[in-house]
Formats: sequence, structure tokens, C-alpha cells
Amino acid sequence: MLEDLKQKVYDANMMLVKHNLVIFTWGNVSGKSDDGKYIAIKPSGVDYYKLRAEDIVILDTNGNIVEGNLNPSSDTPTHIELYKAFPSIKGVCHTHSNYATSFAQAGKAIEAFGTTHADYFYGDIPCTRTLTEEETISDYEKNTGKVIVETFNDIDYEQIPGVLVKQHGVFSWGNSPYKSVYNAVVMEELAKMNYQTLMLNDLNNLPQYTLDKHYLRKHGKNAYYGQKVSI
Repeated sequence: MLEDLKQKVYDANMMLVKHNLVIFTWGNVSGKSDDGKYIAIKPSGVDYYKLRAEDIVILDTNGNIVEGNLNPSSDTPTHIELYKAFPSIKGVCHTHSNYATSFAQAGKAIEAFGTTHADYFYGDIPCTRTLTEEETISDYEKNTGKVIVETFNDIDYEQIPGVLVKQHGVFSWGNSPYKSVYNAVVMEELAKMNYQTLMLNDLNNLPQYTLDKHYLRKHGKNAYYGQKVSI
């Protein structure tokens, strides 16, 4: 069932290893079927070197197992909340990558300091508030998703396809499992650049007109970066 989606989700999970965003079992990627009825996700606690495409678990959108012998990721309720709130996304990625997670632990946004950032994220990458004690004790993973959605009340989730969960880690998303990982890789590099920049100078905000130019030349109806046809 949904073998193509399972393969894509497996491949996206293995990209986390390739790009040094995870060690051991520190992350997961999911994907949503084209008809919107199913979610495929990495099984819980399975080391990446043991993971196989056939291990990917198929769920319905309420989190019920449809296919698979393993338990789905413990972060599944977070993924489900994001799919419910952000209707255009087809992939979600979670990591504890080094630099980006350092910003999350500090409760600090990854600010738009330069044009590299502006090419991919149309503004600062926010950090959520801390979950309350009640939110943490009861339905922790679901409430993690809800606090992410809350953070995006006034932010376009397509223009800022990622977030830092305070004192936790990184979530990113996109129109495919691959794209969700792509955005996580970019977030880690931006966090690294931000950290190094802050060591040199703490006054680095990018002018709005430069942010507009770099983001809009790659995104939107008047974008002109890249090719009109795939090569």
C-alpha cells in the first residue's frame, strides 16, 4: 500500500543522515498521500542504519495504523497537527540538528541577517513559546503541534516553512517529504551562519527591500531565478 510514498519517506529520512542532521534516532520525516487520506512516517526509535522502506508506517489522518508492524514515531501527533493546520504541505521533518537546536534551546529566532536567508525564508524563523506544565504532561506531542500552529497565527507557513520549538528542536515542512528535509538543511546552515555572525557583530538585520528582492526573485508569480523547464 502506497509503496511510492513509503519509498519517498524512507529516502527523505535517509537524507537526514546524509546531511548530518541526525544521530542515532534523533529525527523523523513523514509524507502525506496525494489524496490527503494517509500519512507515512518513520517508526519510533529505529536506528537509521537499520531502517528499511518497508518499515515506514502508514496511518490515517487521525493517527490510526493502517499498515505496518512497528509503532509510528512518537512525534506523530505533532505531524498530524501540522498537516491539519497547513493544508498545502505534503511533508514534515523533525530534527535536533546542532546549530538550529541551539537557537531553539536559547529561545531565539533565526533572524534574517543576509541574502542567503532571504532566498529561502521571507523573514525571521520564529521560536515558539515554552509549553506549559499542563501542555507538557497531557498530550505533549499534540500540544507541540498546537503551539507551532499558534506561533504561525500571523505568519505565512509557506513563506516561512520551518520553526524552532523552544528548548526542543526543529520542525520544517514543504510540498513533499524531500522538500521538508531540504528546508531543514537550509535552516541548519542559516543557524550556523547566524551564530558565527553574532560572534562578530550583533547588529545585522537585513533591509526589508533586500529581503523582498531576494525572496521574490525565487518565489511567487514574478520569480525569475532558475529555469522555466526542469533540466
